[in-house]
Amino acid sequence: MADETLTLTLDSGGDVVIKLRPDLAPGHVERITSLAKDGFYDGVVFHRVIPGFMAQGGDPTGTGMGGSKLPDIKAEFSREPHVRGVCSMARATNPNSANSQFFICFDDATFLDGQYTVWGEVTSGMEHVDALPKGEPPATPGKIVKATVS
Repeated sequence: MADETLTLTLDSGGDVVIKLRPDLAPGHVERITSLAKDGFYDGVVFHRVIPGFMAQGGDPTGTGMGGSKLPDIKAEFSREPHVRGVCSMARATNPNSANSQFFICFDDATFLDGQYTVWGEVTSGMEHVDALPKGEPPATPGKIVKATVS
């Protein structure tokens, strides 16, 4: 599992490579990788893309209200800062409500530190995240064509 990566191939034609951080959030990394291996993220859009903040995806309904059929995950908060390229889990008000939705930070969002579970960091392809259509939701949302774990 050392240096396992998640690659998100976006419909813009670009690959976003994410270094997984099981040292910070083993349960969340396990969830993300099992969903990716099952094809759960294939075809899923980034439904919330806020310039200067983050791009959120992982909801098969594209509404921000959906998730997987698996139970929610217990929070694995850490001291890892939410900075550009950090991947973290989205959740509802309950800290233990993360499921399949995640976000990638465009810029520093350290006000989220200790409240959301960091599970990875973009090592290449951040320019493709930057290029995602903006909006809540975007008029034509960017899509994950394929998510692969290696």
